[in-house]
This record gives sequence, structure tokens and C-alpha cells, in this order.
Amino acid sequence: MFRSAFVAALLAGACFAGSGVTSAFANPASGLAPHRAVYDLKLKDASERSGIAGMYGRMVYEFNGSPCDGYTVSFRFVTQVNTGEETKLTDQQTTTYEDLKNGNFRFLTRSFTDEKLDKEVRGSAHEGKEGVSVDLTSPDTRKVELAASRFPTEHMLEVIARAKKGERFFESRIFDGSDSGDKTLMTTTVVGKKEMPKAGDVDADKAGDFARQGFWPVSIAYYNDAGEGDALPVYRMSFKLYENGITRDLTMDYGDFVLSGKLAKLELLKQSECK
Repeated sequence: MFRSAFVAALLAGACFAGSGVTSAFANPASGLAPHRAVYDLKLKDASERSGIAGMYGRMVYEFNGSPCDGYTVSFRFVTQVNTGEETKLTDQQTTTYEDLKNGNFRFLTRSFTDEKLDKEVRGSAHEGKEGVSVDLTSPDTRKVELAASRFPTEHMLEVIARAKKGERFFESRIFDGSDSGDKTLMTTTVVGKKEMPKAGDVDADKAGDFARQGFWPVSIAYYNDAGEGDALPVYRMSFKLYENGITRDLTMDYGDFVLSGKLAKLELLKQSECK
């Protein structure tokens, strides 16, 4: 049910992604900072239809790697959901490896409810000239051919690159291995003008030395790729984005309910050097 903007994280062509390893973002001089970020989550809003009386939790996101060796992400999203009649503990654990240089992506997601495994999705994907080829090994073994897409770190790199150029609105198709690992998502991204932190920003002091630097307010809407006409987004994500890829002040809108995420702790990790 839940995703991360980074794993859904955190984008070639004029409007739509997709020319495989020849894209402008395939071999970036990446300035992305390896880090481990912890976000405190709480329910911001919920409709009656959601059946949610209360929700809180924690999200832990660890990003590592380099343009030469590839990028790894470890992501955990734990929430306690109160329906008014019962309380459930949900736990989504995702690990990915992304090799931008060769257009390869591996993913594994396990979802638990009350510590019992509900679902496991495991597979790999490759960017080719004709699109993305996906090899799934769990929950079953099959091969899927999809349209040309960005992987999550490519997506984040494009958001930053376009933000630097002052581009305010663009679309991209992404593949992040989420849900059943067999489909792409269309995204529309809106980037605001660069801002400076303001007094009273709750989690700005957690962002380290660069908290005094400017950031872009970013909003991304995710749509089912098969949708036609004026489809509603599957969910929306908004956040404050720094040039090094670190984010804070998250809002995750799933339609029937909205979660907010405040940066609670940030640890910068050792930067891998390209040899």
C-alpha cells in the first residue's frame, strides 16, 4: 500500500522517460549524498471511507553507492493503524540495487501485517533500446516487457537536474518494482522556486549543515500507466528537496488518507569514490 518518493524513490526525452542506457542521466556526475534518514510519520487527514481512526509510524531510508558502483537503497516503512475496532501493525521492507551505467535494477519487497508475511516481490529489470525487461522470481516466475522507463535514482537525478534548469513541470514514466513488480507508473512533477529555510521549520535543524542551504518544494503525482482520460493519481507525494538528494517535510496523499513525515534523524554516510 505504501511507497516512498525515493523508492517510488525519489526521472529523458522532452516529456516522457525512456531511451535506456543512452539517456542523459545514465552516467551522471552524481552529487547525491549517501545517508540514512529517519522520518516520524503521523496521520494528517483521513476520510470516513478510509476506515482509519488513527495512524502513526516511522520510515527509515538508507541510500548508498556511487555512479561507478551503482546505488543501493534500504527502506523500511512501519505504521500502526487504528480502525476504531482493532489495531494493526504494517511493515514494508524494500531493498534495491540500481546500476545506472548498465541500465540494471534489482528489487525485493516484503510486506508484513502483525509480523506475518503477506507478500514478497522479487525480481530484476534491464533498460534496453525497446523498453524495460523485467524478470520476476517471486511470488511467481515470469518475464514482463514494459515501456521505456526511469528507475528510482534516475528519477531523482532528473528531478534535481530539471530543478536546476528552472523547469517547473514535466512528466516521466518510472519503474520501481513496487506492487507486483510488473507495471510502470506515469508521474507528473511540479517543482517550485528555490527557497531558503524559515524560522519555525520543524525538521530543518535535523538536516545537518546544509539545512541553511536552499531547497526546492517538489510535488509528484503517480498514475497507473494503463489509465485513460482524466485518471486520478494513485497517490501524491510532496517534499522539500536539497541538491544532494536529501528530503524533509514529507506529505503522502493516498486519496482516502494523508500522512505527514518529519525528519527525525539524519546520518551522512561515507561517500564511495569512483576508481
